[in-house]
Amino acid sequence: MPALPRIQAFADELTAIRRDLHAHPEIGFEEVRTSGVVAEKLASWGVEVHRGIGRTGVVGVLQGRGGPGRRIGLRADMDALPMDETTNLPFRSTVPGRFHGCGHDGHTTMLLGAARYLAETRDFPGTAVFVFQPAEEGLGGARAMLADGLFERFPCDEIYGLHNAPNLAPGQISVFPGPAMAGADFFDIRVKGRGSHGAMPHMGNDPVVAAITLAGALQTIVSRNANPLEAAVLSITQIHAGSAYNVIPEEATLAGTIRTFSPALAEMVRKRTREIAAGVALSYGVEIDVDIRSIFDVLVNHEEHAAAAAEAAREIVGDAGVLTEARPMMGSEDFADMLRVVPGAYCWVGHAGDTPVHNPSFVLDDGILPVGASLLARIVERRLAIQPATAA
Repeated sequence: MPALPRIQAFADELTAIRRDLHAHPEIGFEEVRTSGVVAEKLASWGVEVHRGIGRTGVVGVLQGRGGPGRRIGLRADMDALPMDETTNLPFRSTVPGRFHGCGHDGHTTMLLGAARYLAETRDFPGTAVFVFQPAEEGLGGARAMLADGLFERFPCDEIYGLHNAPNLAPGQISVFPGPAMAGADFFDIRVKGRGSHGAMPHMGNDPVVAAITLAGALQTIVSRNANPLEAAVLSITQIHAGSAYNVIPEEATLAGTIRTFSPALAEMVRKRTREIAAGVALSYGVEIDVDIRSIFDVLVNHEEHAAAAAEAAREIVGDAGVLTEARPMMGSEDFADMLRVVPGAYCWVGHAGDTPVHNPSFVLDDGILPVGASLLARIVERRLAIQPATAA
């Protein structure tokens, strides 16, 4: 894969960093070791380091040699997923129930690679700000950093992020303006009935049957209430009830996620979820409590900055490797919260892996590391070469 020569020269060191992080995964707000590795590497390269931003986040600040200028932010996520790994790689996770199944170890490494290159060259005016974010996987790490005054303490004129993409070919980078990733809600639904002997269901009010009915009925929201020309997903991802073969339990719970690109559509799905739950509760004589929480905003790439990222990408992978056709994804990303405060763009970098993220067999292609690092570094160099207009 193409990369800046100086970054390609230390690609083996990037691979070693990534594999070390992979072997020692930490989930959201527990990234103590990971943030320590990040802080130590940044400091060793002469980058000013700030820790504890958003609990376990790290921010690095680097001044260029070209004097004062604008401030460009680069962001990577650090957290792993609460799942087991089945790859059997020699550097596989050493922590049961923890796995870098989304490639955040790679994203962290790419940003470290860009930081090292920029620290060695400093061939730019202004300031590069490196944001290593905790807890992207639904725990609100971006919001925690923002609440800690991220952009008040470390102002940025623009900010950029990226994600690995096993659905793209090696040497392909995708970035486009407008809505790029869906907003997401998580929900928990508690169905409270009356327990009884499994052989005597008439003596109780079965919450399991009510929960099953509700799970099916909720699927009609997308198929019968949402405009078929607007994307929406409602997925039940958890059902829990009971502990014995012959006992109808007192409670059953459902959990899942809602994905949309429209605030109005999201509100409709929430409203219908509550209305259907109330109807099922009445029909089955049970109590149903619905808790729906907004977790991710819609990620919207700003037009100017998506175009700027695409131009930087062309320097790395060539014109043919850059995809700018809009292809929004129903997945979500809390970098959206940062883009609501500071303009910027989010990119996808293709690699040789073919297993989707969040799969226990997911393997990140280490060849992507110098490519992603080069992309981030070139974004900084190109954007900081643009001097702010002076007042007349």
